Amino acid sequence: MDQSDLSAMDHAAKDDLIRFLLAENAELKSRITALEVRLAKDSHNSSKPPSSDGLRKPAPKSLRQAGQRPKGGQKGHKGSALERVAEPDQVIIHPLPAICGVCGNPLGEAHVSEARQVFDIPPQQVEVTEHRVVEVRCTCGKVHRSEFPKAIAATTQYGPRVQATVVYLTQHHMLPILRTARIMRDTCGVALSPGAVVRMIHTAAGNLAPTVAQIADAVRNARVAHFDETGMRVAGKLHWLHTAATSNMTWVGMYTRRGQEAFDAFGILPGFQGIAIHDGWAPYRKYDCLHGLCNAHHLRELTMVHELYGQRWAKRMIDLLVAANRDVADGPLSDDRMAQINADYTAILAKGDTIHPIKKRKDGSAHRRQSTPTNLLRRLREYREDVLRFLSDPEVPFTNNIAEQAVRMPKVKQKISGCFRTFDGAAAFCTIRSYLETLRKQGVDLLHALIQSFQGETPQPTIG
Repeated sequence: MDQSDLSAMDHAAKDDLIRFLLAENAELKSRITALEVRLAKDSHNSSKPPSSDGLRKPAPKSLRQAGQRPKGGQKGHKGSALERVAEPDQVIIHPLPAICGVCGNPLGEAHVSEARQVFDIPPQQVEVTEHRVVEVRCTCGKVHRSEFPKAIAATTQYGPRVQATVVYLTQHHMLPILRTARIMRDTCGVALSPGAVVRMIHTAAGNLAPTVAQIADAVRNARVAHFDETGMRVAGKLHWLHTAATSNMTWVGMYTRRGQEAFDAFGILPGFQGIAIHDGWAPYRKYDCLHGLCNAHHLRELTMVHELYGQRWAKRMIDLLVAANRDVADGPLSDDRMAQINADYTAILAKGDTIHPIKKRKDGSAHRRQSTPTNLLRRLREYREDVLRFLSDPEVPFTNNIAEQAVRMPKVKQKISGCFRTFDGAAAFCTIRSYLETLRKQGVDLLHALIQSFQGETPQPTIG
């Protein structure tokens, strides 16, 4: 609109100009607010990871309520301390001099007046075992020759304990390959090349692959499973690590894509008939199963709307969800309490709608771009049943923490060790990680399990 000569405009033209400027001003304010919100996002009010917060860490937001258990040890808890053993491995007696230092008389037989115990690790040194086969020729001419055990396949090789320790350090404790080699050299005198470490990792992955396939099948048949994904660098390119997990099993896999193509390739979601817990990402909706949404995501987004937009309805929704989660933890809700929660939920959404109505085009259809609060309100409304599913089903948790925890340590691995050099290396990591994390949840000794696996007897997790 030409604004060069106001004096030449009639009243109708000036009114049109004012309406245009007001609309343009509102649009600019909306864009400025959106930019300010984008700059203000961090890990406490959005899904951004804590690593993106930089040096200015947000103050932690606790969901604890007054009257709940305080942090730290609880009253009456005995605690734990280093306890004496009845039979020490060795005893050192510190003798007295033969004569008294004052009068010079000889001292009699001394008795133990006090004992103190020191717990320490004995010096570690690699032990070399030589295996020999023998042969003898019978008088009839037949030569008899003994055989090496199946596991002894080379002239020199590392045993199951060395291999299991290497895999344990690199795949469970996320140590880089070179650092692992140095630890083995400094603590045990085992000189390993990076190539040897890589071969041990791939051998372990091959040993564990059949068991991990059974874990995937078990998760596919679970009543409730958690799903998530995160970006990982493989061979310098962005790939996606996906997880499907339950309370006692974890499966992770690597793929070049993030969405439905990856889900179909892994084959877990296509056959899943239980309740899928996730963060609400659209591709999960393409699968014919029940869904439950992560309310930790909702709490963060509501915190953002409350703090950055100043909306009280968002704080009321936070209080409602937290209180409902606290109530359901004490047992099934009564019909009256359930009805009250649903009524409050409806009223809060209605209040939010009056402040952030859906923007519509001239033809009445919804505009493609809506504000952040409007999108959040629409999700809470359209997927209300999935948001509140934790109220009616005791097996459905309030959050998707099980899946988020499964992808957290692989991110630590990448932060410490850098990207995976090859896709095969990333796939091996996923296989081993699936096995170890499942056993960890089930309280199994991981190092001992790996040793057994290298001995040809892989311990099996409890499936189901």
